[in-house]
Amino acid sequence: MDVSETAAISSGIAARYATAIFELAKENDSLARLEENTDDLAAVMRDSEDLRALIASPVVGREAQSAAISAIADKMELGPELRNGLALMSAKRRLFILPQLLKQLDALIAEHKGEITADVTSAKALTKAQSEKLASTLKAQVGRDVKLNATVDESLIGGLVVKVGSKMIDTSIRSRLDSLQNAMKEVG
Repeated sequence: MDVSETAAISSGIAARYATAIFELAKENDSLARLEENTDDLAAVMRDSEDLRALIASPVVGREAQSAAISAIADKMELGPELRNGLALMSAKRRLFILPQLLKQLDALIAEHKGEITADVTSAKALTKAQSEKLASTLKAQVGRDVKLNATVDESLIGGLVVKVGSKMIDTSIRSRLDSLQNAMKEVG
């Protein structure tokens, strides 16, 4: 089994859990809380090396993972749908799909709200004003509300890389330098 098959299987498992959690939250009229919980948990995942190690380690036992996830859910005051979903994933030893689950939940919530997510990578963090201007510009282009998923990659040197659906706009200085380097190779 190659890596792409493993990723596809993980994505499929995550999609099933995400759909179940989303549908329960929708039935209970708690999508706003689910969205907030998902954003908060994604931030914790980004910031905590320990949490990423906990969910990915095959060495950590089922009981230890369950206790840790339960403590995190309590501390973060997660809604019952997400809390129960995480408990079930822990019991089935499937916490390794948590990053994919959060992405799937974001996509389901955005679709329900009529939003589209744009992945934006910049050389330095965007200010609130820059983010709002970019979101409104993208909204005019795609005709839907746009939620920005912003990341920083200093290797871009400057500019942005924006991905909306299957479209990508690369205005980074690194990209321009790469293009210039390729053009010079062709000449000389």
